Amino acid sequence: MSWEQHLGRLLIALRIDSIRRKIVALAVLATLVPATSIAVLSNVQNRRALTETLEGELRSIGSQAARELDLWVKERFYDVRIFAGSSELTENLGRLADGGGPAPDALERLADYLVGVQRRSPDYAGFTVVDEDGAAVASSRSPVPSAELPAEWMPRLRGGEAILGEPYHHALSGEMVATVAQPVRTPDARFLGVLVATLDFGGLRDVLADFAPDGDGSVDLVVADGRRIVGSVALDHLELAVPEAAHARLRAADGGTIVYDRGDGEMVLGTLTSVPNREWAVVTQLPTRQAYREIRRLGRSTALIVLGLMIFVGSVAYFLGLFIVRPLSRLAEAAAAVASGDLTVDLPVTGGGEVGYLTGVFNRMVGQLRRSREEVAAANGALRRQNQELQHLSMTDSLTGLYNRRYVMNELDKEVHRAERHGRSLAVLMLDVDRFKEYNDTYGHPAGDRALMAIGRVIEDATRDPDVPGRFGGEEFIVLMPDCDVAGALDAAERIRTRLTEEAFEGAPVTCSIGAAVLPGHGQTPAALIAAADVALYEAKAAGRDRVVAAAVPWGGGAAGA
Repeated sequence: MSWEQHLGRLLIALRIDSIRRKIVALAVLATLVPATSIAVLSNVQNRRALTETLEGELRSIGSQAARELDLWVKERFYDVRIFAGSSELTENLGRLADGGGPAPDALERLADYLVGVQRRSPDYAGFTVVDEDGAAVASSRSPVPSAELPAEWMPRLRGGEAILGEPYHHALSGEMVATVAQPVRTPDARFLGVLVATLDFGGLRDVLADFAPDGDGSVDLVVADGRRIVGSVALDHLELAVPEAAHARLRAADGGTIVYDRGDGEMVLGTLTSVPNREWAVVTQLPTRQAYREIRRLGRSTALIVLGLMIFVGSVAYFLGLFIVRPLSRLAEAAAAVASGDLTVDLPVTGGGEVGYLTGVFNRMVGQLRRSREEVAAANGALRRQNQELQHLSMTDSLTGLYNRRYVMNELDKEVHRAERHGRSLAVLMLDVDRFKEYNDTYGHPAGDRALMAIGRVIEDATRDPDVPGRFGGEEFIVLMPDCDVAGALDAAERIRTRLTEEAFEGAPVTCSIGAAVLPGHGQTPAALIAAADVALYEAKAAGRDRVVAAAVPWGGGAAGA
């Protein structure tokens, strides 16, 4: 008996005796083979894509953390400079230097001042005042510790330079600390001594934790030799955040990522980013077991499936191909193309019977899928446009095009929290059109609406890109000005007021009164800021209109409005 007869009987036994069933068998096999190949390629591509994504994320985390650390150090330097410039410190240290007044009284006042500063400054482990000869005279701790500054520091300090020393382990706090030395000078630049602050890096742990990758990832601040200053995760058993060999490779990678043993048997994907202006660096690490967990699981499953399928499908597909006519081959190829997303397939119907009927059904199915895809794409486009329009309408005032009151109040709440978190200022301007009811009654509401639209354009043109101008209601407007102090707010308000006087309106000239308030000086909450600006606005009204008034302090302004 020939092999064809054996195979024929086998197909009959398997109930694959009709063309339809042969097509089903072929479709199954034709789907399995490309699916397996795609699974393997997908696994490789997924790993490559995941690696690139992880590298980008780690570099981004390192850059952000380095910038934040640089800002943190600058803020600490600024704190120490402020403390060193206090009159309490300069006057009493000057008395000691001049020998004026009872020295115990001056020493006691110096110690009290340092204790008070210590209580308000959790980022410092202690403060010590050193006289012009380098001897410690007062401290926030008792007894006064010795403050032996390096000999090469004193000439630099006398020259007015502030110095940050190398980090070291603090015996009392258990944290890494560094010495900050700030010269103390009188207003006429006379050198009195040095304020020595012990900067505690423990407060940076929470900052680094905010940047750390999810899961078991970590972010560490290290010195030039790889020793850890502070990290998002406390690893007391590892003095070095990065082993010496890996540290050298990270330095050579210049911001790139490498895989290495962290020192405790844990393989990690890491990157090193230098901190600006410091001999420090940020090391961002993510265990490879976490990073590639799903890839490894899928790889093992795929390998077993591919091994079995390639042997089985490759053999069976070869023999089945001998029984399938060309139209069915075209149909199988078309089915594979459709399975990969190609809906441009259009098979010629070259005969009747089951094959011709199946080809026609297949063409109709592909056509329906193609039309469905087009309809879905059109519907998604329309829905996207509608969503954009709705979002725009929900944020803006329909008449002036400025932001509406609800959006401005939401932004004000966000900006107040952001300003408090980062220690920045926030200004609020409240504007009210002078005698707008008389204008409406005289020239009509359409003219009044056009005047409000013109005022909105003036406000938008006269403010900065980060500012949030909005219509507060009726003829009243509001402007939020992030990172803006009183002087900047008043300049912007005067600019708006001046441009309104230059604007040509249909009826009589239109002026406005403006009130300004600034966080934190005039309020700590959105309601308090608005209330302060509103009071200043009505002070401007009472003072004759067409003018700018800061909260409780009148400023600028032109002639009184009509």
